[in-house]
Amino acid sequence: MSVIEVLRVVHYGLGPIGLGVARVLLERPRVRVVGAVDASPDLQGRDLGELLDREPVGVTVVGTLEAVPRAEVVVHATQSRLVQVESQILELVSRGAHVVSTCEELSYPWFHHKAAAERIHEAAQAAGVAVTALGVNPGFVMDLLPVILSAPCRTVRRVSVERRVDVRARRLPLQRKVGVGMTEEEFQAGVQAGVVGHVGLGESVAMIAAGLGWTLEAIVDQVRPVVRDGRVEGLRQSASGIVDGQERVRLDLTMALDLEDPTDRVRIEGDPSFVSEIPGGLHGDVATCALVANALPLVRAAPPGLRTVLELPPLRFSG
Repeated sequence: MSVIEVLRVVHYGLGPIGLGVARVLLERPRVRVVGAVDASPDLQGRDLGELLDREPVGVTVVGTLEAVPRAEVVVHATQSRLVQVESQILELVSRGAHVVSTCEELSYPWFHHKAAAERIHEAAQAAGVAVTALGVNPGFVMDLLPVILSAPCRTVRRVSVERRVDVRARRLPLQRKVGVGMTEEEFQAGVQAGVVGHVGLGESVAMIAAGLGWTLEAIVDQVRPVVRDGRVEGLRQSASGIVDGQERVRLDLTMALDLEDPTDRVRIEGDPSFVSEIPGGLHGDVATCALVANALPLVRAAPPGLRTVLELPPLRFSG
């Protein structure tokens, strides 16, 4: 963008992440937030600034897209499952807006949701806009980062990533999502119903394989509770990518109360082999909001279609 150019943005979905992105963007002089949409009647009619505990910003939350001005980019932060958001994405695309979404299954839908991915890709190409989904995970720490770290390798045999998150200080919806306070029976029932567990680990496996040029044969998932004194305090979740009959990608995610040694650790096995670690790990909400905000100009400049973060220029701070 030129020095005088300002990016007009609409926020679609004002949960914790949607509001977090709005907080970041309202601090950036080359971004103008022109609209905000949320399905909750409790939020409609209120100024966006009020929801962020700051002075009014002149943007009133409404319930439909028809009630907001058009914008170059829409920040979409509603649901995790692609089946829940496909119609929303298609509506945004039909209005000629580029879309940056936090939907986990949209981050790399070509393995598990190919038909939906093709519909969105074709609609975006026809409209001349780009659609990308990202966050801290999926979208960065357990997929894009290991792909980038493979750059100095002559060969890569295997990639593994371990992410350990202490959810004690995290928001309650995340604690519930990982099963905190449940019995083991309630945990297993929640996993079966799709309401307990991290969404997007399989998408991260598929993204790594695609980024390294490997033909992925299968993804094997496992979710187990972390139990102390008969109560669930979190989960251990893993996903493996099978290539040529062997496990070539391994992702391990532990999210629990009072977890020791929180970290993000990437291990590359190849020539050379090495380990890269972020002690303490990246804070999921903070990093997700920043990643979305920093991606806006890159997505707007991307070729039309459904694009993964692998297809964007290198993500970086763009304040």
